[in-house]
Amino acid sequence: MNIVVLIKQVPDTWSERKLTDTDHTLDRDAADAVIDEINERAVEEALLLKEAHGGKVTVVSMGPDRATEAIRKALSMGADEAVHVSDAALHGSDTIQTAKVLAAAVRTIEGVDLVVAGNEATDGRAGAVPAMLAELLGLPQLTHARRVEVEGTEIRVERETEDGITHLAAELPAVVSVGEKINEPRYPSFKGIMAAKKKPVTTLGLGDLGIDPSEVGLAAAFTSVVESAPKPPRGAGERVEDQGDGGVRIVEYLAAQKLV
Repeated sequence: MNIVVLIKQVPDTWSERKLTDTDHTLDRDAADAVIDEINERAVEEALLLKEAHGGKVTVVSMGPDRATEAIRKALSMGADEAVHVSDAALHGSDTIQTAKVLAAAVRTIEGVDLVVAGNEATDGRAGAVPAMLAELLGLPQLTHARRVEVEGTEIRVERETEDGITHLAAELPAVVSVGEKINEPRYPSFKGIMAAKKKPVTTLGLGDLGIDPSEVGLAAAFTSVVESAPKPPRGAGERVEDQGDGGVRIVEYLAAQKLV
């Protein structure tokens, strides 16, 4: 199988995240950057499919030069090669533009059987790119998967919802997005880390993808943040001394806040 995995470098959720003062986009230099955890699960699932059926795993990422750190992490896990889309004009691109660029990048890879992605990125939480990508590529989409199986040219997934388990199936090629219950990502071995340094990474700009810079970026985005402010400092709490009526006073406080 020729499998493509979409990955993204995001600010560490344990770091302080904020928007820039100039254009109110995410200040990526202000926080530690890591490969998105859900993308690690997507890479792991692709590697499991490769181990079961043979083939190749290519990771595709759109982002600044710094995103190579996330790419190398995926390669150290066992992916074979990577495509890195990097162009200054992409700054501020929305989900529609991102899907368009990623679709163009996937088209540069011959004979793709399956595209695997995470359900949503932790920095944007849009959860729409996999479905948009499938539409642009003209492929069936099997989203929010907690289990993936491939038999011959058919792919089957289980999707967990509040109402139960949904079973989906489609003919390859297809696009699959995975959730947090799909697997536990492997840790890169020392051998894998060293091998990742020698694996090929192809860097593409918008010109290589046939996309005009005016079609992407903050100026062409369908959405934008016009104003932002840091969250206010947390106020001091109210301390209740229990003089035998502590329970009553707590309930009265909760009732005043309309919490009970």
